[in-house]
Amino acid sequence: MGRITRKESHAQTRERLIQTAHRLFLSDGYNATSLDKVATEAGFSKGAVYSNFSTKHELGLAVLDVIHQERALSLTRAVEGVETVEGRIDAFAAWAEANIGDVGWTALEVEFATSTRRVPGVSQQLASRRRELTAAVAELIEQQATELGLTLPAPAEEAAVQLLSLGIGLGVQRAFDPDLSVASLVDLLRSLLEGADRA
Repeated sequence: MGRITRKESHAQTRERLIQTAHRLFLSDGYNATSLDKVATEAGFSKGAVYSNFSTKHELGLAVLDVIHQERALSLTRAVEGVETVEGRIDAFAAWAEANIGDVGWTALEVEFATSTRRVPGVSQQLASRRRELTAAVAELIEQQATELGLTLPAPAEEAAVQLLSLGIGLGVQRAFDPDLSVASLVDLLRSLLEGADRA
């Protein structure tokens, strides 16, 4: 096996830094985790961090991107292969129960958004990611409707905004009160799907 190129080495270092920051941000918190700690835990110098990320905020955004991809993929897998509307609602309910209000994830999202709100450019980056996430959820809703032979009663993007808004609100509350039910979120999805016209 040949030696890896400098570009490959750089990509591997970047990936390891993101993985380490991902673990530390979720376990210890964004503000409590220094770039020095990320570098040390990943086995690199602080200079290696700055050669990959110009700021801690940039690393934080990269970690959030990974988390969003992980959660979107887990939701897609949760409803895959389920043949009925009720079955998919049940699969979504199980996913929501396991994921909505995850303390590390929720705390990181809130902490990052509030602590960087005055940092030039970061709010715009978060807004852009919010739009991308909404579009991805809308695409998933449209895919589910197509597979189930349904015509949605409202645009998928509108439904995605409603589901995300309620889900995020429940997530924040469940982070400190895990007994709070996700039923209202499941009921919203049920009303959306049951209100659809069948092809």
